[in-house]
Amino acid sequence: MTVELPNVLEVRDLHIRLRTDNEPMTLLEPVNLTLAPGRVLGIVGESGSGKSLTCSAILQMLNPRRMDVSGTVRLQGRELNAMSAGEMQRIRGREIGCIMQNPMNAFTPVYTIGAQFVETLRTHTGLSRRQAKEQAIAALTRMNLPEPASLMRKYPFQLSGGMLQRVMIAISMCLRPALLIADEPTTALDVVNQLQVLRELDRLRTECGTSILLISHDLGVISQLADEVAVMQKGRIVEQADVYQLFDQPVHEYTRLLLQTRPHPLRQKEDHCAAGE
Repeated sequence: MTVELPNVLEVRDLHIRLRTDNEPMTLLEPVNLTLAPGRVLGIVGESGSGKSLTCSAILQMLNPRRMDVSGTVRLQGRELNAMSAGEMQRIRGREIGCIMQNPMNAFTPVYTIGAQFVETLRTHTGLSRRQAKEQAIAALTRMNLPEPASLMRKYPFQLSGGMLQRVMIAISMCLRPALLIADEPTTALDVVNQLQVLRELDRLRTECGTSILLISHDLGVISQLADEVAVMQKGRIVEQADVYQLFDQPVHEYTRLLLQTRPHPLRQKEDHCAAGE
């Protein structure tokens, strides 16, 4: 007998309006999302479609003076919209991990990687400084990062974007969050680092049971990792389906248009041959 676990994330009728001097401007029409344990939900769409805005609303990081947010966001059954700033601060990192498009923004430039890694672990766990340092080095080793003990003494600007992304994943694997929000995590990376990051994200969900909300405009990235895909256009979800169904049998015209923009290796090869390359 299979026992169904409760959903990690449930978003119901999430609606965002921007306050203006005249009429409020709708930025996000009612959005509904569900994410089960250990699953990956990909959200795709062009720039400005509402992908990152949805993430910011889930993380409770929108300015309440400028934005009116309605609807419900539940993390493991708890309503996040009703929580105080202090409560959300404790949840971010420990229960909701986050990997951003520009990893440099996630680190303070004047502190070493090790100092920030250790402080993060100690903030959310009962580890001593020595225990946290040992766990950090072990986590960096699992990420296949070179000379992790030496890396701990370096500053963020001394690491590449791909290395910083893997440091963030290492932190997430130590904290084992219920939910990881990865907002364009591979955009600035070369192919080798992109593949490495995707492998580590997959390892995070398989080994730690973490659910992942993967935001990307790169359909190749989505096809490699996502179990289900939601397509956003102009602040609303126009189609949502299993990844195989969406790629093989897209229903919405906008989804078909997105899929047509994908590079096709065979077509590229034929074009090169026709050009005499």
